[in-house]
Amino acid sequence: MPDRLSSEAFDPLQEYAGLATVPAALTWSRLRTFLAVVDFGGVAAAADLLRVTAPAVSAAVSVLESELGTKLFAKSGRGVVPTEAGLVFAEHCRTLLGLVQTAREATRDAETARLRLGVVETAAETLLPGLLATFSTRHPGVELAIVVEPRDELFARLGHHELDLVLAGRPPRGSGFISRATRENSLIVVGAPGTGGNSTSGQRRDEVWLLRGHGSGTRETALGLLARMEPRPGVLTLGTQGACLAAARAGLGVTLVHLDAAKRDLELGALKEVRQRGTPLRRPWHLCTGPRPTRVAELFLAHVTDVGAAGEHPFRAVG
Repeated sequence: MPDRLSSEAFDPLQEYAGLATVPAALTWSRLRTFLAVVDFGGVAAAADLLRVTAPAVSAAVSVLESELGTKLFAKSGRGVVPTEAGLVFAEHCRTLLGLVQTAREATRDAETARLRLGVVETAAETLLPGLLATFSTRHPGVELAIVVEPRDELFARLGHHELDLVLAGRPPRGSGFISRATRENSLIVVGAPGTGGNSTSGQRRDEVWLLRGHGSGTRETALGLLARMEPRPGVLTLGTQGACLAAARAGLGVTLVHLDAAKRDLELGALKEVRQRGTPLRRPWHLCTGPRPTRVAELFLAHVTDVGAAGEHPFRAVG
């Protein structure tokens, strides 16, 4: 391998020429248009979102397909679905556009930047309002962009540089994401007063377990507990945390829930903790970033770990 420190082996002009070989057809506008078609399943829907004409969207896709030499979409009913090549290209597009947005924000002062924060539903309903209220009071110039989605989708967005921070459970192993701050939390089983009490574990086998929607980490943990029961109780998927809690209050069954989410109902006596072998489960909240956090992410982390400023839900800095 040639020595890059040698003036004869390293030509700066040639080096920069190599960086300029991105095809002219791959414009940011066309990449964004392509992703809109992927996400909304059709040319017309993408055109409405982007406020352009449907022929303009079709033309952008055609230019990309011509440049790449492959079909990016296939017809499906009245809409389209990405081909295998389209799915691969979409992943790279998300990363490219996310990096551009991250680079743009990196040039701005943290006090006037845009904080892109992804949060799972439970934390959005319990922890986030107080944290955002104190943060916005302290840093009024920061623009907030909040995304509430299941854990796996949030970490996928973080990997594409579409988010600065994720507030969820522990980051996936081997993902490269870093937990910057944590807060204690636990998962418990709750039901209406009078629930449970006639088995060795305290849980009646005929009680239905109320489950969150697919993609929820709480759902996966609940299914893990159920897999160890014999016979297995019935399950009912209700989707949201609020729906599970409402159904539990009505006596429809029991549900695994974050203590933060059930705290008020427990204090009022509308719900009670149900004894279940293996619970409570320690499940701390984590604030996670990629290897290089943005300046506005660091500003938010400094705030939520400041006990005197963060309010009643401070986090503890990691490391």
